[in-house]
Amino acid sequence: MSEKFKIGISIGDINGIGLEIIIKTLADSRIYDYCTPIVYGHTKLASFYRRTTQVDDLNFFVINHPSETTGKKDQKKPNMINCWEEDIKIEPGVVNASVGKYSFISLERATNDLINGDIDALVTAPINKDNIQSELFNFPGHTEYLQERDGAAESLMFLVSDTLRVGVVTGHIPLVKVAESITAEKILAKLKLIDASLRNDFWIRKPKIAVLGLNPHASDNGLIGDEEQKVIIPAIEEARNNDILAIGPYAADGFFANGTYLQFDAVLAMYHDQGLIPFKQIAFESGVNFTAGLNFVRTSPDHGTAYDIAGKNLASEVSFREAIFTAIHIVKHRRETAELQENPLTIAKLSRDRD
Repeated sequence: MSEKFKIGISIGDINGIGLEIIIKTLADSRIYDYCTPIVYGHTKLASFYRRTTQVDDLNFFVINHPSETTGKKDQKKPNMINCWEEDIKIEPGVVNASVGKYSFISLERATNDLINGDIDALVTAPINKDNIQSELFNFPGHTEYLQERDGAAESLMFLVSDTLRVGVVTGHIPLVKVAESITAEKILAKLKLIDASLRNDFWIRKPKIAVLGLNPHASDNGLIGDEEQKVIIPAIEEARNNDILAIGPYAADGFFANGTYLQFDAVLAMYHDQGLIPFKQIAFESGVNFTAGLNFVRTSPDHGTAYDIAGKNLASEVSFREAIFTAIHIVKHRRETAELQENPLTIAKLSRDRD
C-alpha cells in the first residue's frame, strides 16, 4: 500500500501533557510505516515541548492543508498545520483559563478536515473540559461535541483494549442525575451501537455483551432499588429480540473482581465511573477511548491532562500510541467492510479469521 492513512491529531490543553505524548509518539520513526500524522497546533509549541522531552531530532513539515502531505512510505517526519499566528505563554502544569481557546481552535480545524474527508481519522489529546468552554464549545467533552458535528442521534463512549471493552449508558453527567437518565430505550440504543461497532469496527462475528446493574449487587432481586427489574432487564430482553447477545445484569464489583469480563467481547456499564474505574485499573497503559456510532473515526488516550506531571518529561505515550493504531485499524476495517458489502461470504470468512 503506497498511500497511508492520514491521521489528524488535535493538541488538547497546551499546559497539559498533550504535546509531550504527541512528540514522544512521533519520535518513533516506525509509526510512519503505518500512517501520515498531521498535528493541528503550532510549531512554536512543538519546539517548546521538544526541549522539555529532550527530543531534539524531531522536525515537522509545515503544511496548510492535509492535501499537501505526500503520504508515501519514505516520509519519516510528521506534519504540522499552524492554526494561529499569535505567541502563547506556555506554562506546563498551570490551569489557565485563557488558553482553552487554542484547544478548541485545534479541535475545530481538525474536525472540519475530518468531516470533509481530508483526513482519515482524528486522535485527540486531552482537553481541560472547563477552560475550553465558550460560545462555540458548550459541551461536557469531546464525545458530545463530535456527536453534534456528525449529526448523530446517539454515540457511545467506548473504552477499548486487548482484554476489555467498556461502553457507558450515561457519560459526562452528575451522578445525582444518573438513575433518572437511564431508560430501557437508552440502554437498547447503546447495546445496538456496541453490537454494530464490534461487528464493523473490530470484526467480531458474534459479539457477546455483558450488561451491568445500576444498584449494589444488581439490586438483589429488587431489595436495593428496582431499576434492574423495571428498566435494565426489559432492555436486555428487547436487545435479544433484536438478535443482540446481551447478558445480565451483573453486579459490577464481582464481575470485574473475578474476571468474568474476560468471557465477553464488551461490557455496558450504566454510568461513567462504574465502567471507567475498572477499565483504567485493568488497562490504563494500553487503553483507548473510541467514540463509536459516528460516521468518522475518533480515538484518544484514556487519561486526562495530568497537570501534576506536565512539563516534567514523565508522561507515558503508550495510550496515545495505541489510540493512533486503534484508529488505523478501525478505518481499515470499515473500508474493507464497505468494499466487501456485495460479498457476504467473504465478510463472514474474514470475521471468523479475527474471532
